[in-house]
Amino acid sequence: MRFSAGFIATTAAVAFLMQAAVVRAEGAEQPPPGVVSASLTTPVMPAASEGAVLPYLHGMDGHTPRVEVFFGYSYLRAVPTLAPGNRLVWLNGGSTSIALNFNRHLGLVGDFGGFDDSQVLLSGVTPSVVVNSSGTVYTYLFGPRLSFRSHERFTPFVQVLFGGARASAVTLAGGCTGLGCTPLPVENKFAMTAGGGLDFKVRHHLAIRLIQAEYLMTSFENHSTGAAAHQNDVRLSTGLVFSFGGSSGPRMPEYGPVTYSCSVNPMSVFQGEAIAVSGTAVNLNPNKTAVYTWSADGGTVAGDGSTAKIDTMNAAPGTYTLKGHVSEGDRAGDSADCTAPYVVKAPEPPTISCSASPVTVTAGDPSTITAVAVSPQNRPLTYSYSATAGAVSGSGTTATLATGGVAAGVVNVTCNAVDDKSQTASAMTPVTVVVPVAAPLPMTSALCSINFDRDVRRPARVDNEGKACLDQVALSLQRSPDAKLAMVGDASGKEKKGSKLAAERATNAKAYLVGEKGIDPSRITVYTGTEDAKGVTDTLIPTGATMDTTGDTPVK
Repeated sequence: MRFSAGFIATTAAVAFLMQAAVVRAEGAEQPPPGVVSASLTTPVMPAASEGAVLPYLHGMDGHTPRVEVFFGYSYLRAVPTLAPGNRLVWLNGGSTSIALNFNRHLGLVGDFGGFDDSQVLLSGVTPSVVVNSSGTVYTYLFGPRLSFRSHERFTPFVQVLFGGARASAVTLAGGCTGLGCTPLPVENKFAMTAGGGLDFKVRHHLAIRLIQAEYLMTSFENHSTGAAAHQNDVRLSTGLVFSFGGSSGPRMPEYGPVTYSCSVNPMSVFQGEAIAVSGTAVNLNPNKTAVYTWSADGGTVAGDGSTAKIDTMNAAPGTYTLKGHVSEGDRAGDSADCTAPYVVKAPEPPTISCSASPVTVTAGDPSTITAVAVSPQNRPLTYSYSATAGAVSGSGTTATLATGGVAAGVVNVTCNAVDDKSQTASAMTPVTVVVPVAAPLPMTSALCSINFDRDVRRPARVDNEGKACLDQVALSLQRSPDAKLAMVGDASGKEKKGSKLAAERATNAKAYLVGEKGIDPSRITVYTGTEDAKGVTDTLIPTGATMDTTGDTPVK
């Protein structure tokens, strides 16, 4: 026996859709109910059929019986009608089944059916004729059943059964005798069904099987060819189902009066802040639609579900009450109310701190002012600054204090913050301004002097003693690289051409420092003085110092 599981499943689905078609006459060429086919030569295809799948409601089945016994009417029909070799064309009868349920869904079924024919179509003669006959067919099948107990009243199921079919000899009526009076012999062959049905519970132990539609396959011998073949049939049944034993499963919940609670978050807010609202209803019937409404005696509530929001922008400071209502009907217990308090607080002013860096500055130097302001309601803030002296500029969290022209002392800087509700906060920080003390001016310093009174013949020559003095002068210039040197040459009043001699003495001393000691000549200035002396005086002039040269004449 070869047949695919896909073919069985497809046929089972088609069987559910053929209920309307199978109870409808298909034309004049089809035999009436109770006719069997003795020898068929020309198949007749059935007309197209239409079917619909009934939707099942979902819920809770309160009872799973241990044993279910079915008694009912059954109807067999060949598919297609008058197929070659199929002796089951139109048969009426009855069937019974016993189902043993292992659990809520799975059971084992034993099915027994009996069918009778009253006429036979003799198609081997021309023309074909229908004559009275007698014959029976019995089926005995076993297999699993899968039930879908998801509703308190309706239970759909599917099953696949295997077993056999026994067909008795079909004999012609009307006193016919001889071999020609038995067109069909006795046959015992394999049979199977695949399909399902729908039960409707009337009482706790009684249900009506609204429909049981199955594909039935038999393997009777094709007497036209003498070879065994598979025949395709449809079996339709309806009747009563009696249930025994079992235990109660989960029942539909019993719904008590509706209760309702609501909450607000947060419970205390500043004016203008929003409050989240949530409601929790208990004992609502899921098959009904709950309607939520909200109200409040402060602010505005928006929302029509189990959640909402309170806008407190226009609510004055105070304590208020939220009111909620839920309803799913007009009967007592179908609605409930809840309340929740909340507080709206007046806006609080901002706070501010003010600091300066550095806190002590020299007059003319700036100081950075930093303000840190906080609004308890996170409102937008605007900053401003003022000072008792100097000039402060800036409009953000930082500003700058300028101290140009400010006298020594303490300058108080005020930091201000104002929110969008015109609520203000202020803080002050001091800045100490100091005036720098002027540093003393550098002074000139006299270095060693050179005498020219020892060499009468050469009165302008720098001797070794003079060179020793100039070595010290060179060392002083090297230690003070920014300092200058003034060399003033003098002559005695008794010396002829004293002015010229004084200039030579100073020039020769400079030449020694430049030529022998490597002193930059631009650092040395040579003068002739008015002293009555034969010498050269050396004066060190630091940067910033000045020498009084009154009476002295620069030597060019």
